[in-house]
Amino acid sequence: MTEEGLPEWLEPVARAARTVAPEQLSRFLPPERGGRQSAVLILFGEGTHGPELLLMERAGSLRSHAGQLSFPGGALDPEDGDPDGDGLLRAALREAEEETGLDPAGVQIFGVLPRLYIPVSGFVVAPVLGWWRSPSPFHAVDPAETARVFTVPVADLTDPANRATTVHPSGHRGPAFLVESALVWGFTAGVIDRIIHFAGWERPWDRGKQVPLDWRS
Repeated sequence: MTEEGLPEWLEPVARAARTVAPEQLSRFLPPERGGRQSAVLILFGEGTHGPELLLMERAGSLRSHAGQLSFPGGALDPEDGDPDGDGLLRAALREAEEETGLDPAGVQIFGVLPRLYIPVSGFVVAPVLGWWRSPSPFHAVDPAETARVFTVPVADLTDPANRATTVHPSGHRGPAFLVESALVWGFTAGVIDRIIHFAGWERPWDRGKQVPLDWRS
């Protein structure tokens, strides 16, 4: 894991990864014991419209988080090794390759955010930050698990017109993004929101603008 050679625009993200505290990212923090160790890859690249982020849409038939937009990632396998060592990094890259077909050799890991918790599935998630130094083709490897894989310009994520608040049936409110004909919400939107904030990319937006989870209905 190294920050050497990062583009200048990514340096605020690397700096935030070194200094941010878990409670600054989410109110859902890992329990003292239990939880399934997992990792997601938050992969930044340079596209035709400037800096961009890799996302995927989960298949609608999945048992958990069906149809949601997410980062590539999943639970650690035994071959990934120690979750307190480099196991999280290996898991993030392995899962990204399995789900999107990207070449992990072209990804430079430059940071890891504090681990967070997803109560509904019991996952303890390490957000692994990557720079797509040498981009490679990508696609939905298994349509039974992934509906599509795509990149979103960071400028679209920071555009106030694309930002909103969702209200879960439980009453929990959280940030959301309307991009690429889809609604990004939940864990993924929460992490993107905090990265944008702590990187200094945030622009004033209407927090009173609410979007229902069934916004397409």
